[in-house]
Amino acid sequence: MPNTKSAIRRVRRVKKQTQTNRIRKSKYKNAIKQMEILIKSEDKAKIKNYFPKFQSILMQVAKSGVVNKKTASRKISRVSKKI
Repeated sequence: MPNTKSAIRRVRRVKKQTQTNRIRKSKYKNAIKQMEILIKSEDKAKIKNYFPKFQSILMQVAKSGVVNKKTASRKISRVSKKI
């Protein structure tokens, strides 16, 4: 248990941060899964429409620090090669 006032506030802050990070991470994972599904379906039109959104989601998550920027870039690069 936190003893000082600042430690108590810190616990509250970490709880909120953890919650936000979980949301961001699930958003990231869902984007990757969605793109894999589209690639397997081989529907070029849907892939072309979703790709910019996919990039945007990955870079937003990377910008917030939940996932490393290089990891997000690597994922985007590999997907663009598959397309």
